[in-house]
Amino acid sequence: MPMLPTRPAEFHVFDTSLRDGAQQEGIHLSVADKLKIAGYLDELGVTFIEGGWPGASPADTEFFVKAKDLNLQRSKLVAFGATRKAGGRAEEDALTRALVDADTEYICIVAKSHDEHVFRALRTTLEENLEMITDTVQFLRSQGRRVFVDCEHFFDGYRANPEYAIKAVQTAHDAGAEVVVLCDTNGGMLPSWMAEVVQAAAATGAKLGIHCHNDTACAVANTLAAVEAGVMHVQGTFNGYGERTGNADLSALIPNLQLKYGWDVLPPEQLADLTRVAHAIALVAHQPLLGRQPYVGHSSFAHKAGLHASAIRVDENLYQHTDPALVGNDMRMLVSDMAGRANIQIKGEQLGFDLEDRALAASITERVKARESEGYSYESADASFEMLLRDELGVLELPFQVQSWRVFTEERDGVNISEATVKLTAKGERHMVVGEGNGPVNALDGALRQALAVPFPAVAEFELTDYRVRILDEGHGTDASVRTLIDTSYNGFTWTTVGVGTNVIEASWEALMDSLAYGILTHLAAE
Repeated sequence: MPMLPTRPAEFHVFDTSLRDGAQQEGIHLSVADKLKIAGYLDELGVTFIEGGWPGASPADTEFFVKAKDLNLQRSKLVAFGATRKAGGRAEEDALTRALVDADTEYICIVAKSHDEHVFRALRTTLEENLEMITDTVQFLRSQGRRVFVDCEHFFDGYRANPEYAIKAVQTAHDAGAEVVVLCDTNGGMLPSWMAEVVQAAAATGAKLGIHCHNDTACAVANTLAAVEAGVMHVQGTFNGYGERTGNADLSALIPNLQLKYGWDVLPPEQLADLTRVAHAIALVAHQPLLGRQPYVGHSSFAHKAGLHASAIRVDENLYQHTDPALVGNDMRMLVSDMAGRANIQIKGEQLGFDLEDRALAASITERVKARESEGYSYESADASFEMLLRDELGVLELPFQVQSWRVFTEERDGVNISEATVKLTAKGERHMVVGEGNGPVNALDGALRQALAVPFPAVAEFELTDYRVRILDEGHGTDASVRTLIDTSYNGFTWTTVGVGTNVIEASWEALMDSLAYGILTHLAAE
């Protein structure tokens, strides 16, 4: 076992989701969105939250005004900007003054450390660039601000002109920067290259930070390598948001530091909030969180292979690198055609059913595999699996019985309208309802809900949140078998059901019936 690095006496987790993360394609954060995310980050307890660039963006300027009402408890807000313009003075530079006006204790400015960027982007001299760093840092310090300096393109700059890249770090440090951050702006570094460069920068005496992009899929690994080389400040974004391929993912970096290195980065109770916060931020950003995202993804601790399940029944940790509860996640046992008896037994136990009878468990396993061969997907539809399990155990008491259903679509005055009729019995009463919709599935959903509204009024609050269709038979066209998956939500809970049929309406009807029956049995019955 290699020696673990010692935690520095001072260590920062710096989140730039609201600034660098918002530069990702497809992410558009309103001021309200940014305020909400900042609240989540504060709940978790990151050291710093970089809020944006006041003066450069009206929305970011507004954010810092409104952020004063956030009453942050654990985190410090940071305004982001750049060194003053070439040929000017920091005290007269409008964007530099805007940083002061943002009224944050901490400010982070970006500075050039790559000689070619100085020449070609700033169009100034190497000496003037260093004066820009000195002037801007000293002015901000004179205004009572604490300053971080991001040395942009540092690693590429070091490769091209190491002397100048190091001089930029030295200049920022001498001017009064509390932390000088080494930025892998283009994301081209590899972990084995980190130590030499970081150690060269450390010779300046500066406290160092690291800011990595993920263009080589090494942002987290590069950050850890830099930490082991001596940096005491790590920057990243939640869920790895950021330009191009994104930034170092804090939802992976934080637990790596805490659970693998054994460092106190967050209080244990806050670390257990990690999954909730990651998902909450994804929801605000309108970015579906990858199921296979380490630590916080829905599939991070999901087990499908029967071999894994057999081992997990002996010891959960045999196929898990850490306890998912430590980061607020759960172990999930997937049920599929790859499942063995152990999968079914564990899944049954999680749902509250005793499946110790090996013959019974084996029988259920065979039924699952047979259904999966017909096109059903129980790993994606836990609710349908529970309904199947209840049926196999002889404890499935359906809350309603459908006698018949039909649906047709016609064009009326140039508008397509679907009409569905559903006849069912519930609580001893017969109900027949005709419903309309903008399509056959929508019409069936509406008719079924109306029919159940009298015996089960709360069904009206069930919300169909997602609907997915897949053609199962490769090489077939309109006569192919179809699988539908339906997500339904109620009172903070979401469940998924599956239907399979020779057409999309048949498959959808099965998934709809299962969805409403499951919701009534598991959520309404408990109220």
